Amino acid sequence: MLQKNTYAGEAAAMRMPQLTAAPRSRVRHASVVALASIVALLSLVPLGFIVWITIDTGWAEVSALIFRSRVGDLLVNTVLLEVCTIPLSILLAVTLAWLTERTDIPCARLWSWLAAAPLAVPAFVHSYAWGSLVPSMRGLWSGVLVSVLAYFPFLYLPVAAALRRLDPAIEDAAASLGLDPWRVFFRAILPQLRLAICGGSLLIGLHLLAEYGLYVMIRFDTFATAIVDQFQSAYNSPAANMLGGVLVFCCLLLLGIEVLARGNERYARIGSGAARPADRRRLGWFVVPAVALPIVTAALTLGVPFVTLARWLYLGGAGVWRIDTVGSALLQTILLAIAGGLLATIAATPMAWLSVRAPGRLQRILEACHYYVGSLPGVVVALALVSITVRLVLPLYQTFATLLLAYVLLFLPRAMVGLRASIAQAPVELERAAMALGRTPAQAVRQITMRLAAPGFAASVALVALGITNELTATLMLSPNGTETLATKFWSLTSEIDYVSAAPYAFMMVVLSLPLTLLLYVQSKRTAGQ
Repeated sequence: MLQKNTYAGEAAAMRMPQLTAAPRSRVRHASVVALASIVALLSLVPLGFIVWITIDTGWAEVSALIFRSRVGDLLVNTVLLEVCTIPLSILLAVTLAWLTERTDIPCARLWSWLAAAPLAVPAFVHSYAWGSLVPSMRGLWSGVLVSVLAYFPFLYLPVAAALRRLDPAIEDAAASLGLDPWRVFFRAILPQLRLAICGGSLLIGLHLLAEYGLYVMIRFDTFATAIVDQFQSAYNSPAANMLGGVLVFCCLLLLGIEVLARGNERYARIGSGAARPADRRRLGWFVVPAVALPIVTAALTLGVPFVTLARWLYLGGAGVWRIDTVGSALLQTILLAIAGGLLATIAATPMAWLSVRAPGRLQRILEACHYYVGSLPGVVVALALVSITVRLVLPLYQTFATLLLAYVLLFLPRAMVGLRASIAQAPVELERAAMALGRTPAQAVRQITMRLAAPGFAASVALVALGITNELTATLMLSPNGTETLATKFWSLTSEIDYVSAAPYAFMMVVLSLPLTLLLYVQSKRTAGQ
């Protein structure tokens, strides 16, 4: 009996920590949910503003501003730009990915790196280079050409990563059924690339909606260019707000189309064992045109910008490298990029932790709020913040606080990606062990999980910071007087047709963007286990 009571006492003692740990866990989750909810509410500000301004303006004026020929022309331009650019980008990206990952093309690693490298050149610098080389470039097809050259790497990287992961046994099975190589590709390989193609196409489509500088230089009107023109001609113009609403609708429509195109099929390998590496196909006589494609692509995407920059830098000589202006713009860009990167990553941390440690319906809703704002063009976010500060909190208009808030909203998804992967690699059992040793939940997360996730935190800061380096529209609309980043200084000089003086700023943006491109390239290799 004594022994039984002893065992009962020990069992009761063992249950005591569980009785006290549960409320602490709930409190910990509640506090993190509260922080993530605050960020989610902030991310809804642009969308909420568009809805509010629509109601405040009234249906009569809204219909007059939206249902007019100008909006119809912009909508036609947008549809044509999307319809022409995305298929051409898919064709170029899939072809290059197939050549570099599945054939015996010479120097495959070099061509793979050169296919990703155009991301280091901002889109409006591509336009600047082509406009300098061919001053007559105007209109839709010029916009399509520069857009494909600037944005196709967003498709190349995920498609190349997907090709590295595909199980070649599926191709062998298709070939054993009598299919020729072309039919094997279209019926067995291409369907497995659907997720990568849909994701990359969505990124390109959203960039086409958001881009401003590229299309202004070639005089092609889009919603982004029209909104900025309206803003510059009349601050807080109802016409600009309504155009922003149409642009938000286009973004949401693109997201919906991507969900439908992606489907619900599973693409994971479920057989026993591990997939063998795919055999590279011999090109034979086709090696000459196969090598010509990446060479021509590299010449158009990298050769033209770098030759143009070298030419303008040579014409300007040492005099264009003015330390007072170039150095000041570089310093302000770095400071804003670091501050925005840190703030965006800190703001994304609660949601990243919840998505890994406490998945559920509420978590999915909050996470959708974090991700949707990244799909909005910078001009829409900036327009919302301009109007809100002018109407409600005028002292915050054109301050660093408002500018940094815009950066946080625009780059939340970038910060989420690296953080979530790093937190997932930190075992939750280590947090529990720390709490069992007397740490509070907050101390356990800070001292254990956050330390293990530090590399992901640093990568997220770098991704956001380098995105801020090339950001143009929000910085133009929100930056305080006297603030000049590399992007805004470059833009002001090119607007004055002073291409020689603008060259150093473009060159420095490319230099600062190279680490981001290398990081994306290495990450795409890691996802395939290479």
